[in-house]
Amino acid sequence: MIYPADYVNKIICGDAREVMRGMPDGCIDITITSPPYDRLRTYSGHNFDFEPIAKELFRVTKAGGIIVWVVGDSVENGSETGTSFRQALYFKGLGFNLHDTMIYMKNGGQYPEKSRYYQCFEYMFILSKGTPKTINLLRDRRNKWLGSWGKRSGRMKDGSLSQRERIPYQEFGIRFNVWKFNTGHGFSTPDEIAYDHPAIFPDKLARDHILSWSKEHEIVLDPMCGSGTTCKMAVQLNRKFIGIDISPDYCEIARRRLANVQPELQLAEAL
Repeated sequence: MIYPADYVNKIICGDAREVMRGMPDGCIDITITSPPYDRLRTYSGHNFDFEPIAKELFRVTKAGGIIVWVVGDSVENGSETGTSFRQALYFKGLGFNLHDTMIYMKNGGQYPEKSRYYQCFEYMFILSKGTPKTINLLRDRRNKWLGSWGKRSGRMKDGSLSQRERIPYQEFGIRFNVWKFNTGHGFSTPDEIAYDHPAIFPDKLARDHILSWSKEHEIVLDPMCGSGTTCKMAVQLNRKFIGIDISPDYCEIARRRLANVQPELQLAEAL
């Protein structure tokens, strides 16, 4: 039996299904990952077998734990595949709650087409095993209106209007669930070596979810860790990590990125 302590703060080269099968039930606080969906990228000739990985993720996730599943759809034969929705529904069938459906919006679209609007986002499905045990919603959205003025009115069920004093606006409010990040070379991360991987997501995406759904010293898993973004941000935010990838080349990229990373406790406290 492999226990998380044996693998904590390590990048493990292997099949995520096999590695997770050696872990005990309910050992992971949060998973943040983006699978190689719809064969949009080749991963050293390896295939992605979704259902066995999803089942293992449900088993190893703690009660109240979270999975952040970053995924999108390709276009095949003139139609979007719907892979993202099918995966979310499969997770629900396993017993996860679909706590939130979020959008990861990029600053530019890829593969422009003439028949549809430019595609510039992916889904971020927030899946919880029961009620989330940690919720730290980020409050960094600057409100347009400050202070309070006038009265709020609302229509009652019988059609009448009710009025009440406005709640004072705070300078910063809770974020919306559409998160926009600058992406591409020089924006997603300052780590040059990360761009040797074909499909990285921004450091800030992993950072913001780690802050939102976990506490310091908890275990963050990325079973398809690629260039190691989730693992890097876990270290910076004083969490433990387990990174798994089937590609030796990508594991080496992740290890090199992590070689000199130190916790940034002031960052965690400030956010």
